[in-house]
Amino acid sequence: MDRIEILKTLNTVFTDALDSDEDVILTEGTTAADVNGWDSLTHIQLVVAIEKKFKIRFTSKEIQTWKNVGELITSIEGKIK
Repeated sequence: MDRIEILKTLNTVFTDALDSDEDVILTEGTTAADVNGWDSLTHIQLVVAIEKKFKIRFTSKEIQTWKNVGELITSIEGKIK
């Protein structure tokens, strides 16, 4: 799975987890401030949903270092390869 496929999957996960009526469109530069409804509480729900979808686990240290979606994708890539 390449970065583009991971990003497409994340768009679906975010749309579902945020219970959005519209599709969430992420880019590698997207931050929590750019997405309606992505706050500290939903961040936890998003992480759990991402872990389930990709069948992976993140450490709390990894989660705290992400500054944007691109860094999240890099973490996912490292775990699925």
